[in-house]
Parts: sequence; C-alpha cells; structure tokens
Amino acid sequence: MHVNHFFYAVILCSLSIVGCGNKKTTASNSSDSSKLPPVETKTANTNYKPAFPGQTRVAGVKTTTAYKVDKLAQNLGRPWAVVPLPDGRLLLTEKSGFMLLLDANGTLIKKITGLPAVDDAGQGGLLDVAPDPDFTSNKIIYWSYSEEYGTGNLMAVAKGQLNEAAGTVTNPVVIFRATPALKSSLHYGSRLVFDKDGHLFVSTGERSILEGRVQAQSLSSGLGKIFKLTTDGKPAPGNPFINQAGAMPEIYCYGNRNVQSLDLHPVTGDLWEAEFGPRGGDELNLIQAGKNYGWPVITYGIEYGGEKIGDAIQQKAGMEQPVYYWDPTLSPAGMAFYKGNAIPEWENNLFIGGLSGAHIARLVIVNNKVVGEERLLADKTERFRDVAYANGMLYTVTDSGNLYRISKQ
Repeated sequence: MHVNHFFYAVILCSLSIVGCGNKKTTASNSSDSSKLPPVETKTANTNYKPAFPGQTRVAGVKTTTAYKVDKLAQNLGRPWAVVPLPDGRLLLTEKSGFMLLLDANGTLIKKITGLPAVDDAGQGGLLDVAPDPDFTSNKIIYWSYSEEYGTGNLMAVAKGQLNEAAGTVTNPVVIFRATPALKSSLHYGSRLVFDKDGHLFVSTGERSILEGRVQAQSLSSGLGKIFKLTTDGKPAPGNPFINQAGAMPEIYCYGNRNVQSLDLHPVTGDLWEAEFGPRGGDELNLIQAGKNYGWPVITYGIEYGGEKIGDAIQQKAGMEQPVYYWDPTLSPAGMAFYKGNAIPEWENNLFIGGLSGAHIARLVIVNNKVVGEERLLADKTERFRDVAYANGMLYTVTDSGNLYRISKQ
C-alpha cells in the first residue's frame, strides 16, 4: 500500500561484510555514534510537528562490530513469516497456504500442508505462526490467516498439532476471528506473540476501506486492534474491557491501523508494536492495556492521494503518541528485538523489516525512547517481510522469496 521509494545504497567495507572494525558500542555509550545525521534524507510528506524531540528522524548510528549476511535460501514463493522453533529450526509461512520447516541453515526439511483454506488475494493468505509455549512437548502451533467468512473475509487464528513426519497439521481448529467480516483484500495485520504467562497477543488491521477504518475506534469491533487471548482463544484474564458492556472482551488495545509487527522487550517484557501509516506516519508504539492509539483520529500521515485525514490533527487527549514515527515511510513488517549479546552493541535493539523502505531498520532504544537509527541490508533492494531472532543471529525473509541470516563475522 505504500509507494515504492528510491533505494539508498550503503557503503560496504567488503563484498560480504556490512559492519566494519571491532570497536564495540552499547546503548549506554553510543554518544559518539549518535552524532551521525538522521538516516532519512527525503522530504517529508507533511509539515506536521513531532510531539517531542526524537519522535522522528533521530540521529543515525552505525554498527561497528563486523558481521556477515548470508543468503540461506531463495525461490521460497511468497513467504510472510519466519519463526524459530525452540530447537533452532525455522518455520516459514507461505501466503498461498502452506508452511516450510527448515533447518537453521535454511535447508528444507519438510513442507507442511493440510491447513484450512486461505483467501490469499491482495494482502491476504497464510500470515503468522507461533509455537505453543510448551511446543517441545505438545508440538502445537498457532497461525493467523485471512479467511472467507459469510459474504466477506476476515483475519482468523487457528491452532493444531504439527505432525512433522506426515508433513501436516492435525486437528486444526479456529480459535478466534476478528469480526466483522468485510469485503476487502487489505490490512489483515497480523502477528502472534506469546507473553511470559502463556497468553497470546494477536494483532489485526482495519481492512483499509472506510467502513473498517472508523471501526478502529469501536470497542464492539475486532478491526484495528491488538487482542490478548488464552491458548483456547478466550479473553485473557484481566483484559481491560472484559467487563465492559458492548466491548469485545478479547481487546487489549485499540485505534491501530495495520499491525504487522509485534515483539516483547527482552528485559522489561513490554509489548512493542509497529504499524503502517497511510502516506507517511508509520508508527512504533509501546503497547499498554486499554490504551487508544489514535487511528484514524490522529495521524502523522496523509491519504495516498495527498488529502488530509480527518481533522488533520496529530495529538488529542486520551490518545497515545507513537514512541517514534517515519515520514516518508518504512512500511514496517515483522520485527524482533535482539535478545542476546553476540553482537554486544545490538543487545536489546529493535530490528524492523521495511517493505517499501527496502531495508531493515535498527533502532537503539533507551528508557523507552529511540536514540539512534541505522539502515541495514539496504544494498539488497529487497522488501523485508519478517525479521526473527535466534541464537545470536537475525533471520529475515523477503517478498522475492529469499531467506537471509545476519550473524557476527
């Protein structure tokens, strides 16, 4: 849904190594790096003013630890998610409705079929996947997908047991649907993330069309929301609207546009989210229970045709400000926190796949504020659909069907 932008090249220290040298920088002593100019140099779509310093176009940083980028696989079709399993293997979803089980080096182990039918028109199809917290013993997985439903379609979540030997999922059952169904092929979301208590966060979009857009502000609608569910798809205990008349009890927060990025901070356990803005105004948000994230009432973007959205306001009482936003655009797809210290300066940094942005955004976050931004893999000129962390390495899949691994040299 974003206009493709000119791809900025990056200067490589060698043909295969993106990071150079051995100097190690941490978030707490990155002041030298923060003197770099912002990575975004293109003219913004609007003259809207940020709500606070550092909310957009923060100073640039540059990784100083040497790292390498390996293409592990190609011709993977239309991958949407790459998700590490507890044993280090990878589960990859393909939009047309199947999964691929790969080893840690990207070699195909088994194609997984037998999932419920998906509606893969437009932005739909088989979307995210998440292993159960007890996957090692029960082999249960959860996946989100776009489903034909009634006279329209919607984002649904299902669960089943991965039968690796048979290459299928047994006893698949739908546990949740983001109603109402609409006739749209856009803005399904969605990401799946388990918290430390074994509850499942599920994000969705507002389906792009005006009929769905206004429902992002409605607590009786499942569009433009993040949900918190039990493993059976019921409202998680303590959900903020669980006892509110007329509200969907599964809702955790609302006022979101199209959320394809979710992850938990490795230290605080906080839920972070990134979502697509319209033309400009892509957002990074720190998600809190019951909060209203403003769409479509407040936004730092404009319509794709250039028109203002609503009253063209960026702040309103009772609505949350993004921690960070992009204008022109990143098109934030999947994201992951770097949970280890194999590359010490990346510890607890956030890595977000950019679609029309055609790079992976590295964000240095200190005290819930973005203090530095870097663009990685911009030389690949790829649309990065998902980013995952496992065992000191980052994995990313692209819309062209490639799987890359980023690791310390």
